[in-house]
Amino acid sequence: MKAIRYHRYGSPDVLELEDAPLPTVGDEDVLVRVRAASVNPLDWHFMRGIPYLLRPQAGLLRPKARGLGADMAGHVESVGRNVTRFAPGDEVFGSLGGLGTLAEYISIRQDGTVLAKPASLTFEAAASVPLAAFTALQALRDKGGLRAGHKVLVNGASGGVGTFTVQIAKALGAEVTGVCSTRNTELISSIGADHVIDYTRDDFTRTARRHDLMIDIAGNRTLAECRRVLTHEAILVEVGGPSKGRWIGPLIRPAGMQLRSPFVSQTIVFFLAQHNRDDLVVLRELLEAGKLTPVIDRTYPLSETAEAIRYLEEGHARGKVVITV
Repeated sequence: MKAIRYHRYGSPDVLELEDAPLPTVGDEDVLVRVRAASVNPLDWHFMRGIPYLLRPQAGLLRPKARGLGADMAGHVESVGRNVTRFAPGDEVFGSLGGLGTLAEYISIRQDGTVLAKPASLTFEAAASVPLAAFTALQALRDKGGLRAGHKVLVNGASGGVGTFTVQIAKALGAEVTGVCSTRNTELISSIGADHVIDYTRDDFTRTARRHDLMIDIAGNRTLAECRRVLTHEAILVEVGGPSKGRWIGPLIRPAGMQLRSPFVSQTIVFFLAQHNRDDLVVLRELLEAGKLTPVIDRTYPLSETAEAIRYLEEGHARGKVVITV
């Protein structure tokens, strides 16, 4: 089979499309013929080996796993002898606990983060969902304590995580304000935001509206600025931000905020999304009910994965960047 591999850390130029052996299929495993995958910031962090905080897991001097991609959609090619949940030909989507979906085939346990694909979704749309939507759902529900009627501010509403955050917040009954650039205001309004702020024209930290919850994906404003638009007991969930610094990278900002959190009334939370089969069930229900629609910016063939990640690194993607396999 063909798969994206990298044997040293660096820019997207280190990525190669190589011949690789078919994955081993154990008794509890499902062999999936991947039809589409999506790329996430996680991929380029591992590709570059930055921040260095990743190196004990990824490999100190050279990458250990050498594969990229966490999300996928495809059809079942074969199953292990103890598999009862899936059969050859089934269309599925989900994510690996590690990396490696940028390949023609993957092996995943039947009780892993994999489900039948919603019939209404293309493989490309389904592959765009897992990691970004896990992040949005867990940020809102688990870390943000979102309840119906809450006023939610999404800073960085037009990216992969942002477009899912706006829609899931609406599905959970929130009043949603999305912050984005001029070219994305219509998009964010079309996916359900009640209010849209164009940050090139208006400073969202100077508005009169106060929010119960802020999901900060852009990470481009100070804690003092963010607090101006939050209620006294609001929660600020830090999801992303500029990847500055080679040692702890995007963790610099949330670490600094949490050091100051004991001295402010609002709660400040930083987290990393977890692969969770139960949450994938929740997301599938939202997809099937028409309450969640993946937004795809661009698609690239597997052979052009380097260009896809290079585009993602620029930070201007509207929704998700997807790889067709």
